[in-house]
Amino acid sequence: MRTFVTRLLHWVGIGLLVTSLVGCGYNDFQRLDEASKSAWSEVLNQYQRRADLIPNIVATVKGEANFEQETLTRVIEARSKATSIQLTPEMVNDPAAMQKFQAAQGEVSSALSRLMVVVEQYPNLKANQGFSDLRVQLEGTENRITVARNRYIQTIQEYNVLARSFPSNLTAMVFSYAPKANFQVENEAAISAPPTVDFNKP
Repeated sequence: MRTFVTRLLHWVGIGLLVTSLVGCGYNDFQRLDEASKSAWSEVLNQYQRRADLIPNIVATVKGEANFEQETLTRVIEARSKATSIQLTPEMVNDPAAMQKFQAAQGEVSSALSRLMVVVEQYPNLKANQGFSDLRVQLEGTENRITVARNRYIQTIQEYNVLARSFPSNLTAMVFSYAPKANFQVENEAAISAPPTVDFNKP
């Protein structure tokens, strides 16, 4: 009889534990943690797509006589710096690594925007079909980066609200679910806007 009661209390205890975990947001933490990693992976995929486009853009621009070398150098150096940072989904849990990565990507965006402005001074480049195709791919990639980043930001906001709200914040403390670093860069609006060039200008 004592063994039966002991087993019954054991299973009741497990049931209460499971119920309390569900009620305190444990499953939500699991879901949002995985969602944040997935969203961040998509951000990284789009940044990598942009990085892969840059060598072709630079090679095309280099073919233009007397093109502003300083602008090209900035693009090349910014890409090199950005791609030297290890890209992993776990980065979402490291605020310092996130800040370093975001700053590097901001430099790439700034350098590319400057490049597109300078291109306006070179009619041959503006008329080059190969460069025009690359520009369209770049603009599409910048748009995809913005969409991916917005999804990531939304996911992190949901996670952080859960981590800071009662009673789920108690679950966060017990299981070490700390708030995650969100995506923040200087000149956010300017950086997130895709570089545009009017190739119909005379």
